[in-house]
Order: sequence, then structure tokens, then C-alpha cells
Amino acid sequence: MSTADVKDSGERVVQIRRCACVVKGGRRFSFAALVVTGDGNGRAGYGYGKAVEVPLAVEKATKQANRSQMSVPIVGTTIPHEVIGVYRSSRVLLLPAKPGTGVIAGECVRSVVEAAGVTDILTKAYGSTNPLNLVKATFDALSKLRTREQIERLRGVTL
Repeated sequence: MSTADVKDSGERVVQIRRCACVVKGGRRFSFAALVVTGDGNGRAGYGYGKAVEVPLAVEKATKQANRSQMSVPIVGTTIPHEVIGVYRSSRVLLLPAKPGTGVIAGECVRSVVEAAGVTDILTKAYGSTNPLNLVKATFDALSKLRTREQIERLRGVTL
């Protein structure tokens, strides 16, 4: 069951997994939720929560996502440069795009970049398309982004 619901608080439920534990009386179900949060203005985070009921799992994941938020450099409506994020066997390529292009991305990557506030971007996912791995690979890519000013400061030169 993979949905991309958008709530009022800026949280997006990327995936809900149901797990069954077989006991003497039958099956006992538990749920895991993957949630992405963001302010739409350069901050985003993700969380993974598990519980006996779906709303509790989503609540736990949202709390973790709010705690794990990181800042993302945005230039205009897109990212500063091309970048590749890797997590296990998932790779995500993020390319800057001209204004008016929109978000060209799959469901998981789209929820992350929209939560961060990027409105024009091209993406491509390679390897595993497991939603959790794709979200982590996208955050890896976003953490590698640097603005022109940051690079000038790091290198001690003007570009």
C-alpha cells in the first residue's frame, strides 16, 4: 500500500507497510510508516515509525521526520548543480531544470523534493526502487548540494 498523502502540517506519507506475525490464535498485524516532512522553503526530513495501528505509526514517523530535518540549498526554484545520491543499491540522479519544467520524478523522490520546496527538477532513479532506500538516497544527494557562495568560501577563491 504505497500512497503519497499530503497533510496540512507538511507531512507526506510515502509508504505504509503491513507486517504479519503468526501466533497461536492467527495473525497479529503491525504497521510501518515512512513519512517525509518539510516546510517547502529549504528544509526537509524523513522518519520511519512502527506501531500496532496505522495512525500511531504515522505519528511516530512524523516525530522522527521533524527531528531529522536538514537544510537544502535552493537557487531560485531548482537545485544549484547536478548530484547523485546513493544508499545501498539505490541511486538517485538530481538535475537542475529551467523554470516552468516542474518536478519530473517518481513518487518517492517527488515527495522529498516537494517537501524541500524545489519546484523545477529532473530526476532519475537507478537500481533498487524500494521506497525507503530511494528516500534515503535522495536525502544523501540533497546533503551533497553546495551553493556557489559555499564553494567559494571552502576553496578560498572567487568563481
